[in-house]
Amino acid sequence: MSAFDKLMAIRGLPLPEKDEVSITGSDPVLNTHFRLAATASAAIAGIGVAVNDLWELKTGRRQSIAIDAVAATAALKSKNYFQAKNANGVFENVTDASHEANRGLTGIFQTKDGRWLLPHFGLDHLRRRMLDLLQADANTESIAKAVAKWDALELENAIDEARVCGGMIRTNEEWLQEPHGKILAAKPVVEIIKIGDSEPEPMPAGDRPLSGIKALDLTRILAGPITGRTLAEHGADVLMVSAPHLPQVWSYVADTSHGKRSCYLDLRDESEKQTLLDLVKTADVFSQGYRPDKINQMGLGPEALAEIRPGLVYVSINCYGADGPFSHRGGWEQIAQIMTGIAAEGVQSSSGYKPKTLPAAANDYITGYLGAYGTLLALARRAREGGSYHVRVSLCQTGMMIYDQGKVGTLPENLNLGMSDVDSLCMESDSHLGRIKHLAPVLSLSETRPYWALPTPKMGSNDPRWLG
Repeated sequence: MSAFDKLMAIRGLPLPEKDEVSITGSDPVLNTHFRLAATASAAIAGIGVAVNDLWELKTGRRQSIAIDAVAATAALKSKNYFQAKNANGVFENVTDASHEANRGLTGIFQTKDGRWLLPHFGLDHLRRRMLDLLQADANTESIAKAVAKWDALELENAIDEARVCGGMIRTNEEWLQEPHGKILAAKPVVEIIKIGDSEPEPMPAGDRPLSGIKALDLTRILAGPITGRTLAEHGADVLMVSAPHLPQVWSYVADTSHGKRSCYLDLRDESEKQTLLDLVKTADVFSQGYRPDKINQMGLGPEALAEIRPGLVYVSINCYGADGPFSHRGGWEQIAQIMTGIAAEGVQSSSGYKPKTLPAAANDYITGYLGAYGTLLALARRAREGGSYHVRVSLCQTGMMIYDQGKVGTLPENLNLGMSDVDSLCMESDSHLGRIKHLAPVLSLSETRPYWALPTPKMGSNDPRWLG
């Protein structure tokens, strides 16, 4: 089944009219046999259909939806196209030097038993803990020697116990034989679970699909922030909640925060936690990316918040999903690729076989879009039927959907999407970083053009309150 058909089945309504959705272009766009363009286009087109459902509830009208496969694929690399104007008036790429150094250590290394394993070093504290576990120095040669002393599953289990991120590369067949893989295979790629009763809530008045919708965004790094950015794209008041002590990749923050506001609340402080709970009482959406055990320990689980705010749409975004023996583990983009069989497809060269990751953070971005899709569907169900809802998406479930879309054959040479290729898809705006250039919304709607009404914020620059 195509990704778009899978998403429409989750929607649970009659299919949109044939002329409502137009997807142009096809794979390959990037240097991979996996159908990233088709999968990304389906996720973003699904958002368009879900936005239409809400617009129809408000106005009785539907609108035309268009997505271009190249634009959808570029959206899987949007951080690569984020630029700021320098002192000489020239736009240049914005990068986070610390994160790039950690990324340089993250790779696929062979283990003592001939398998392959990826240890992840994405943030400074994870790098320190991983190097301590491996007893290695911060260079790939030392890491390779250290990994080679372990059997793959032995090291994966040690990584789990140390609460860092990494794992053994599995084929898709091996993943589907794992108890965890079997659990995820039985689930839809977007789960929408009713967790409480409440009266129906009509969509608020306003000239945009999500006018009047209030969303709290407690996510970090990439997938979760894309969910929030997408809601802002259609008119929601999205308030990011973070704190100075929480590690961030600031270049990701800059590119995933268009249209949002940002406040600091230290949830270790009971008074600041109460401020968050007060915001929840009048919120429509609560989106978080913590490990399932951690968010419940904080007293911020879905059922607890639905008691405070009946009718809440609660969104959980993580690597492994909510159920199964791996659900407590943390993860990143690459972890979903190595677990679900994507990386195992690998490359064969004169030096032999080696697993290979994708040329884009496809699991992260698509999962973020799927989180937004589920949120929109849940808001529509709340409007029609009432109820509180728990929307669940994960990087591994997305990775499985990507794998299931099959692969293209021969790849043309030099496939890439550089700045010159996406210039027409970019926009300029003013921010705390000065003049910036970045991808504009890639979804086209005939009546309610997606856009970000607010400038990209500086972290912690707003008060913890709603606009209206």
